[in-house]
Amino acid sequence: MIHKIKALHDNGKGLSIRAISQELGLSRNTVRKYLRMEVDAITEQFADPSRSKRLDDHRDYLVHLLKQFPKLSAVKIARKLQAKVGDLPASDRSIRRYVRALKEEVASAQMRYYEPILDDVPGVQCQVDPGELRGVLIGGEERTLHFVVFVLSYSRLMYVGLAFRPLDTQTFIQLHDEALRYFGGLPEECVYDQTKLVVINEQYRELTLNQRFHEYATTAGFRIHACEGYDPESKGKVEAGVKYVKQDCLYGEVFRDQEHVRQHVQDWVESVANPMSASTAPPASHPGSGSSGMNENTWRPTCHRRACSLWHGRHEGPTRPV
Repeated sequence: MIHKIKALHDNGKGLSIRAISQELGLSRNTVRKYLRMEVDAITEQFADPSRSKRLDDHRDYLVHLLKQFPKLSAVKIARKLQAKVGDLPASDRSIRRYVRALKEEVASAQMRYYEPILDDVPGVQCQVDPGELRGVLIGGEERTLHFVVFVLSYSRLMYVGLAFRPLDTQTFIQLHDEALRYFGGLPEECVYDQTKLVVINEQYRELTLNQRFHEYATTAGFRIHACEGYDPESKGKVEAGVKYVKQDCLYGEVFRDQEHVRQHVQDWVESVANPMSASTAPPASHPGSGSSGMNENTWRPTCHRRACSLWHGRHEGPTRPV
């Protein structure tokens, strides 16, 4: 940013302060301040360890908040961060400065091709991705096995929901119920790709959501975050999770019946996938046994059960087995 301001101004031969301000979305006072300073002095100032660089550990979460709510005050942002992580790593004054700089950066940023994975704050994000594997031997016949992988961004805890028919909205919702019960609480948002089970249509980032699933998410109490198409960096854990399920859990296995498949996947999740996630997760983020009661620090626990019961009560009707 510093070098860009200097280059645009070009010692008075380039753009005016006002034009640079409009181009970068910065205040004119900010532009003037940097133009008056030498590059070395600015670099030294930003490298000063007394600055609030400890907040960089939570930068993705703060950017996430500001993109959703650009007018949030630094005081309220500090409260939200404190609710997530406990003791704040910087003074109120340092937080105000840090948030002010982030607001300028977010306001002036060009369109991003991906958004950060919020893996530094517990209880915020769950990444969700459907997959399928053909040619699975069940009862002597080759079948296509459909599944949905749920991965908590902070702890990497995984749940795999199974279906023996192509996924529809009702089945997709049932598998969400299973996953949230397994995790023992609700994330603030779930992240999806461009699956028609969530996003019916996208035009210029204006999304038309699957109305039935959107109603379910609203009732249950989590936000839907739909990634842009061809956006692998924003869902890396789940994209890797789908491949992991196919290659490590299912490939090369022969099953007697559907119940055998379910038991095998459940055992694999408990004994292979989640113990492995515990070894790479942040400290104290995984309970060890893998069942519900997951300590994601800021879970909103069983309110999900009541909300989903209300939703299912409004949509009573025959449901096919999955």
